[in-house]
Amino acid sequence: QVQLSESGGGEVQHGGSLRLSCAVSGATAKNYCMGWFRQPPAKELERLIVIKTDGTHEYIGSAAYGRFTISHDSSQNLLFLQMSRLNFDDTAMYYCAAHDVSRGGDCPTSMYDWQYRGQGTQVTVSW
Repeated sequence: QVQLSESGGGEVQHGGSLRLSCAVSGATAKNYCMGWFRQPPAKELERLIVIKTDGTHEYIGSAAYGRFTISHDSSQNLLFLQMSRLNFDDTAMYYCAAHDVSRGGDCPTSMYDWQYRGQGTQVTVSW
């Protein structure tokens, strides 16, 4: 059973940067989609950025493009989301998720279709 746990959220000033971490345990399959999603207050869940652990696929949404990067440290089983130039629209609950694609297939578009996800970490952008 894969377990994910996000950390690193908090309050950050407008224009600032923040790095979120996702600790991954129990991931024994050959290939996973690993991604970050977020849900702003009273809004829909949004897919931000996705990679496959074998490096064959990547998605980056318009909200993340040019400001957010994803990285994966397989030696420490950590997934990171580096965010910069944060603005008020980035205030949201951020989730990491994983989906086993060892048998092929694409990364699901909706986080609700992913097999595993964390509890989330809140990011609040303020003055």
